[in-house]
Amino acid sequence: MSTRTLISPATLARPRGKVLYWSVFTGVVLLFALAFLFPVYWMVTGAMKSPDEVARTPPTLIPNHWHTSGYTDAWDLMQLPQHLWNTVVQAAGAWAFQLVFCTAAAYALSRLKPAFGKVILGGILATLMVPAQALVVPKYLTAADLPLIHTSLLNDPLGIWLPAVANAFNLYLLKRFFDQLPRDVLEAAEIDGAGRLRILWSVVLPMSRPVLGVVSIFALVAVWQDFLWPLMIFSDTGKQPISVALVQLSQNIQLTVLIAAMVIASIPMVALFLVFQRHIIAGISAGSTKG
Repeated sequence: MSTRTLISPATLARPRGKVLYWSVFTGVVLLFALAFLFPVYWMVTGAMKSPDEVARTPPTLIPNHWHTSGYTDAWDLMQLPQHLWNTVVQAAGAWAFQLVFCTAAAYALSRLKPAFGKVILGGILATLMVPAQALVVPKYLTAADLPLIHTSLLNDPLGIWLPAVANAFNLYLLKRFFDQLPRDVLEAAEIDGAGRLRILWSVVLPMSRPVLGVVSIFALVAVWQDFLWPLMIFSDTGKQPISVALVQLSQNIQLTVLIAAMVIASIPMVALFLVFQRHIIAGISAGSTKG
């Protein structure tokens, strides 16, 4: 069965067709690259302009004079090392909690087949229809006075870690992947005498590296870019993450310094994506194919 494309193989085999095809392809790629990279360039170079040049109309595409002091001032004046470390601790804890509990719950719903499993899964998925803003007040009241033990999670990383566990989307993503794992492999492990926990640790998790990578990226990015919930949890400025600190400390800071701080704050997530982009693509494609 032949595959139909915009340009027929006969046209593409001709020299003129090849030139036309590659010209259009190169132009489209360059256009999309410019659309995505230009805002990044504008932000990076904006921090190297003088305050007057940043506010100038019309704006300058290239700085008249390159100043790197904006980055050094942002690093010192806005206490970026401390707030970046706070963000790393909060994101790493939320990632670990979410990976452990969401994986365990997804494995139980997918392979252990508990009673009322479909009802439980339906209730979990129903939470995706509730706007996140509608849950802020109940979450805050729960964190301020934890039921039964009556402990406050305010100004505590647990106030970020525990609510992050309840992520219905990641749980469903993991369950769908576990549903598609080859049944023969799991049955072979059972015949060899492996228990449920051993199958999860030695068979399921090694086969689930792509989707675990995707869930990890989602978990880290969600905490790194979150603003409203950390703002409510951390009244102590010394414990606030970078997303909240940039807003709280920007009142008396020059615009170039603020832009430089935003550039520095975005570097970890950009680096994380560039390092793990192959795993992200593999995880998305693995979750969409029947194994």
